[in-house]
Amino acid sequence: MASTVTSNAAKRPGYGQLLRTPGAWGFLLPGFAARQPFAMLTIGIVLLVQHTTGSYGTAGAVAAVTGVSMALFAPQSGKLADRFGQRAVLVPGVLVHAASVSALTALALAGAPLWALFAAAVPSGASVPQVGPMVRARWAARLDGSPLMSTAAAFESVTDEFTFVVGPVLATALCTGVHPAAGLIAEASLTLFGGLLFAAQRSTQPAHGPHPGAGSRPRASALSVRGVRVLVVAFLGIGSVFGGMQVSLTAFTEEIGSPGANGLLYGLFAAGNMLAGVAVGAIAWKSGPRRRLILGYTALTAAASLLWSAQSVALLGALGLAVGLCIAPALITGYTLVESLVPASARTEAFTWLTGAVALGQAAGVTVAGRLADAYGSAAGFLVPLGGTALALVTLVALRSWLAAPASAPADTAPARGVGHRAPVAVD
Repeated sequence: MASTVTSNAAKRPGYGQLLRTPGAWGFLLPGFAARQPFAMLTIGIVLLVQHTTGSYGTAGAVAAVTGVSMALFAPQSGKLADRFGQRAVLVPGVLVHAASVSALTALALAGAPLWALFAAAVPSGASVPQVGPMVRARWAARLDGSPLMSTAAAFESVTDEFTFVVGPVLATALCTGVHPAAGLIAEASLTLFGGLLFAAQRSTQPAHGPHPGAGSRPRASALSVRGVRVLVVAFLGIGSVFGGMQVSLTAFTEEIGSPGANGLLYGLFAAGNMLAGVAVGAIAWKSGPRRRLILGYTALTAAASLLWSAQSVALLGALGLAVGLCIAPALITGYTLVESLVPASARTEAFTWLTGAVALGQAAGVTVAGRLADAYGSAAGFLVPLGGTALALVTLVALRSWLAAPASAPADTAPARGVGHRAPVAVD
């Protein structure tokens, strides 16, 4: 009887069971604070630089430099964390980030030339702590081979989306209600204190160094897995949604004379992400993750195609909520596929490639949407999410065979079932 109960529980792991994992709260709480840069940095830069220069295009360009810098350095941070340990990478990283963001803020307020803002934006983006991938790696280390791993993947995506509910709303409220620089000051402070507290949790840090059994073989990069390359392109599309929405919502609320509504609208968009993430983790999926990913991007592209036509806060809020509801399933499924595509020794790097892809897509989205909003208004900026998701969808459909798990996984691979799976399903 006891074995039957245990078996049934294992088939239906829930969030409550996951959160009772020993040591989990020790890295979850500080990790949440240290994730805020990804949600607050871009919007904080856009609001501050637009205030000091009067140009969305200039603001978007500075924000884009941080995004490109993060996208380029995030995978290297993941590699270093896999090799030397998370603490060794995180402590100097958060110190550099706090100093760089402080310098960028001071330069913007002083009316420094654009090249100086770019110079400060590079280290600000490069030093963004990769706490989300690090938390996922900690879950993977503690739950390796457990049915709870799929629940952890859903929980982490919900946490990411909740970050995008809290971060932009907080940054917007501080920038519009306190001081244009208050959003970036809060972002740097949360990063510093949250990152140091997270790094202090040594007992849950994954093992690092050469993976057992690897011998003298050079470890291949996670990007050498072709399925990861497809997911990188797909996540660029999601990043374009985040970037395009941030700039275009800001421009829209400025056009109608209600800049304070920006936080509300972006909060609705992010709330859709979070609600969908909770639902995805609770559903017993019968279809495979590859099919769900393509369907998710199809729905996301369809929802994004209507944004440009919104003429009121109510309609734009409803459309933003719909777009948000479509993002979380795509994100969660993409992260789930990593578990079956990539060896355990390279998963932190793989997660950072995806996180970096979102940042790069966000940077491109902010830049293009900023230029379009300056020239043609906010409606033109909303075309960016549509273009980015459509290109990602075409890539996924054309290269869907690359997302199949290898027939013989590497020895250190411990595939986890897709988010919400309660029984084995076909890949497709």
